[in-house]
Amino acid sequence: MKVLLVHPSVLMYSELFLRLEPLGLECVAAALREAGHDVRLVDLQTHTKAELAREFLNFGPDAVGFGLNYLANVPEVIELARWFKEQPPSPYVFVGGHSVSFIAEHILEQAEGAIDAVVRGEGEIGSVALLAAARDGAAHEASGAVTLQGRGPQPKLLDSIDAPRPARDLVRRRSRYFIGVLDPAASVEFTRGCPWDCSFCSAWTFYGRSYRKVSAPVAAEEIARIREPGIFIVDDVAFIRPEHGHAIAAELERRKIRKQYYLETRADVLLRNTDVFARWKRLGLNYMFLGMEALDAEGLDLFRKRISPDENMKALEQARKLGLSVAINLIVDPQWDCEQFRLVREWALSVPEIVHLSVMTPYPGTEIWHTQSRELTTFDYRLFDIQHAVTPTRLPLHEFYRELVRTQSVINRKHLGIVALARTAGLVSRLLAHGQTNFARMLWGFSRVYNPDRLYAEHQRPVRYQLPEPQPQPVGPRDRKQLYIHLNRAAGPRPTSTGDTVTSADPHSPA
Repeated sequence: MKVLLVHPSVLMYSELFLRLEPLGLECVAAALREAGHDVRLVDLQTHTKAELAREFLNFGPDAVGFGLNYLANVPEVIELARWFKEQPPSPYVFVGGHSVSFIAEHILEQAEGAIDAVVRGEGEIGSVALLAAARDGAAHEASGAVTLQGRGPQPKLLDSIDAPRPARDLVRRRSRYFIGVLDPAASVEFTRGCPWDCSFCSAWTFYGRSYRKVSAPVAAEEIARIREPGIFIVDDVAFIRPEHGHAIAAELERRKIRKQYYLETRADVLLRNTDVFARWKRLGLNYMFLGMEALDAEGLDLFRKRISPDENMKALEQARKLGLSVAINLIVDPQWDCEQFRLVREWALSVPEIVHLSVMTPYPGTEIWHTQSRELTTFDYRLFDIQHAVTPTRLPLHEFYRELVRTQSVINRKHLGIVALARTAGLVSRLLAHGQTNFARMLWGFSRVYNPDRLYAEHQRPVRYQLPEPQPQPVGPRDRKQLYIHLNRAAGPRPTSTGDTVTSADPHSPA
């Protein structure tokens, strides 16, 4: 079967700060090729819709699959699916991905026949099973599949994430992928899943609190094959298990592989496993993202981060000692007033780290989707991008956006202002000399992308496709399994109420 895979267009945040290769879709492509399918991939982050149309007409696929990880891309994907269905002969259209797994039936209803099936859970298994069953007219019986005819058995987890390895050869224009100063940058995955259970996050509900690791030789071989000098480690929390981080490092040292790395982790993991991060610093780790989320204990408890403000501050000190450049994320509560924004600006200017702001957003699959659903002020998919407020704001909405953009602008000027640009002039010149313009565009594109008038105006657009209205329900410790996509049990670490990690506990047990 000829299969065309499509990644949707960039979102607001990725217009500026990063544009990552479609790693998940590359893994699905590899699995489909191993099953005997002829596969092509088009990424609308780097290609135009006209180019997608030409690829479709030239290739003539039997099936078209979309990677739909982000809710804000749903309207675009439905419209593209409608266009594909209008082209003779009509292909079989399916979608899969993180966010769509939680609202599969609703997506099918809104697409009104333009989408034949949704693959819930991990796509490597689900997509192969779906297309095999679709040949016999029994797609609704495939593991993880949801169709208008019914829902198949529970989606399955891969026994090992060592294979398949991503089909990177299918992705063109790889120089367009970057994160911050790593331009260009590829993406790699060392682990899947997260043993924590933050209330705003759906990583743990998607994987059912499971946690799996790529073996060290496979991880090192993957890095050895990557041409790009920069690598973003996409794990939800890097190096939870120190022995795993050391094992991969040992393989890279043995092979004398050196890259520049960017990763995301937690403050308590950094403090507990400092020796791992120090070793990776010697291998080329220079950049780290820390999801602090809140500055006070009340906010951390609300998000169930299982960490203290003191630990967060100690982690920043430790990162500085290691010589790491840190980007911090803080979650903006729509109930903030002008004083709260002022305090955040004051704190952000007092630390050397870069501070990014994201707006608290209840997503399907998260606890707050159920506990705060009555407060939603919009169901427009396009606004669920952690840059817009979708729950009531204490300030008038336009004023809220003025304060939000003002705060992020003040922070950005510290790092991207005239004095800061003088420090990065050499880097920008070297990147431009190699034809890499992503980082330079980021420096000068902030005010175009982030401005309060644009954010406010996007609430006024006509809405055709909307999220399902959630059914509020209590989500206590005993109820959390109801949120899981994958129910498979897998051994792995689980944080206790103090944030410590135990090594032989059931990650599905309520913490």
